[in-house]
Amino acid sequence: MTFSPPERNEQDWSWDLDQVVTELHQARRRWRAKHQRSAASGEREFPSRDALRAIVRDLCGVLFPMRLGPVELRQQDEDYYVGYTLNQALNALLRQLQLELGLVRPRNDAAGIAAQAREIAGRFAAALPGLRALIDTDIEAAYRGDPAARSVDEVLLCYPGIHAIILHRLAHQLYRLDAPLLARIVAEIAHTETGVDIHPGARIGSDFFIDHGTGVVIGETAVIGQRVRLYQAVTLGAKRFDHDDDGVLLKGNARHPIVEDDVVIYAGATILGRITIGQGSVIGGNVWLTRSVPPGSQITQANADTRSGVPA
Repeated sequence: MTFSPPERNEQDWSWDLDQVVTELHQARRRWRAKHQRSAASGEREFPSRDALRAIVRDLCGVLFPMRLGPVELRQQDEDYYVGYTLNQALNALLRQLQLELGLVRPRNDAAGIAAQAREIAGRFAAALPGLRALIDTDIEAAYRGDPAARSVDEVLLCYPGIHAIILHRLAHQLYRLDAPLLARIVAEIAHTETGVDIHPGARIGSDFFIDHGTGVVIGETAVIGQRVRLYQAVTLGAKRFDHDDDGVLLKGNARHPIVEDDVVIYAGATILGRITIGQGSVIGGNVWLTRSVPPGSQITQANADTRSGVPA
């Protein structure tokens, strides 16, 4: 694809465009030299957020065609729509996978990159029925857990927490299939659209419900069990960041909480570090927690410094 610039009018000269364009060109060259980012072919090197946004939109329609698909769709045409749209989405995903793999594999291994991208796309496609079943449990958990919800359809169509978990389930699958950059882009699309920030590496069990959603943060190595409910502005974060002997930040270490089954965490709670919130516990609003609590704990601001030896 070639770009044909529009004709310049006389007013453009007042902006000194040539100077700005030249300086921006120099800035790009410095950046690419510093980070060794120069494609010999001059073609695009990196995946596209816009492309991933379109892929995600299509995948949501594939998973829930009569509710998240096109307005003109009718039930008798569902299978045709799902097949056609899924094929389009997977082919678009294949291109984005090739771009990501091209960043980590030798550029002269085009055949290997294409084969690995096709394998990942195929495994991703095969996982979609299971993801749909898992997302169904999230929708039902939201309906059961919110007295304001009038139907499961309202939950799917209206709740930002559900939109966030749908995109997380897709992103986490990409993360598991060794496409971490695409996964992170999908996660940031969800963050932008919902205000819910879930790293694609976080492992989240079935029947998960985020009520209201805005401001929720879940870190990369968090592990969340089944039937867990979070409210707005909850943070499952890291307490500290470890460094090696040279002061370089260590990445990938387990540094976020483990939340066991049937836990409820109310609005504004901050839970930090590789600690465990025991099964069936209730964590009150605005609690600051940096130590593990046993199963069945009820932690509030008032008792956080005395119950189960947990500091406020």
